[in-house]
Amino acid sequence: MDEHIDEPRLLERSRQGDLAAFNALVERYQQSVYNLCLRMLSSPQAAEDATQEAFIAAFKAIRSFRGDAFRPWLFRIASNACYDEMRRRRSRPAVSLDEPHGEDSHTIDVPAADPTPQDRAEQQELGALIQRVLSEIHPDQRIALILCDVQGFDYAEIAAVLGISLGTVKSRIFRGRLQMRQVLLEQGGELLPSRFRQMSEG
Repeated sequence: MDEHIDEPRLLERSRQGDLAAFNALVERYQQSVYNLCLRMLSSPQAAEDATQEAFIAAFKAIRSFRGDAFRPWLFRIASNACYDEMRRRRSRPAVSLDEPHGEDSHTIDVPAADPTPQDRAEQQELGALIQRVLSEIHPDQRIALILCDVQGFDYAEIAAVLGISLGTVKSRIFRGRLQMRQVLLEQGGELLPSRFRQMSEG
């Protein structure tokens, strides 16, 4: 993300209908919005569709946007696009998008210094496991976790994105982390770093 662009000016120009200015905002945020959608939906194609829908909706609504908190506003639109896609899935469940497909679906990497081929294989397996467990927890908890632990939003920003109270944000994140930890220990405890296992057992 380019930290040097003049976002307030781009927002003002976008509100006046300047498509080039809005495209600059898209370029700044498209990867992080796509990552949110991919972790929520576990499908590159569905994530691409939701990302496109989110930016189209944002462009249509940009004239009415007030203030300078663009990122929470944009991510709220993206979150709604993810929920819309999940509702569509429930109405046409014949083809499941819940299982990741292809290399791009391993969305959570576990960093390591100079990993061996075996280390890389285990990291990939753990990343796939984490994404699978993440896709199984309640969507309300899942999106709060993604916004906090992946996107780096603070609790107040998450509350603004999701339109909920600060206490509800904290509760969803706590319950989501607890559920993920328990399932990860049950399904892939041997893959987890020792510090994770110790934290989980404490």
